[in-house]
Amino acid sequence: MSKEEKTAYSPEELKEFEVIIQGKLDSAKAELNSLKETLSKKNDSGTGFTASTSKLLEDGADTLERESMNQLAARQQKFIYNLENALIRIKNGTYGVCVDTGKLISKERLMAVPHTMHSIEAKLAKN
Repeated sequence: MSKEEKTAYSPEELKEFEVIIQGKLDSAKAELNSLKETLSKKNDSGTGFTASTSKLLEDGADTLERESMNQLAARQQKFIYNLENALIRIKNGTYGVCVDTGKLISKERLMAVPHTMHSIEAKLAKN
C-alpha cells in the first residue's frame, strides 16, 4: 500500500516557516532602512561647488554609487514584498503549494527560498 502524497504542511511546520520568514523580513527591513539612510546622506551633497576635474570625477563616482544603492534598495523592497506575501499565504493556507503544479514544494527548497511559489521541478521547467 503506497502512502498518500502530502498536500499541505502541518500547522507546526507552517509556524516554523513563519518564524524563518519573519526573521528574514526583519533583517531585510533593517537593511533597507540602512540603505535609505545612506542614500539620503549621499543626496545631501553640501553647498560648495567647484568645477575642478577631480570634483567632476567625484560626482560621477557618487552618481554610480547612488545608482547602485538605489538598485540594491529596489531589490530589497521586492524581497520584502515577496516575504510579506509568503506570510499571507501561510495565513490563508496556500503556503508551500506550487502555483504551477499544485504539488507541495519540498521543505528543503522552502528553507532555502522561503518566499518561493514554485517547486524546483516547475522552476527548472521554465528555464
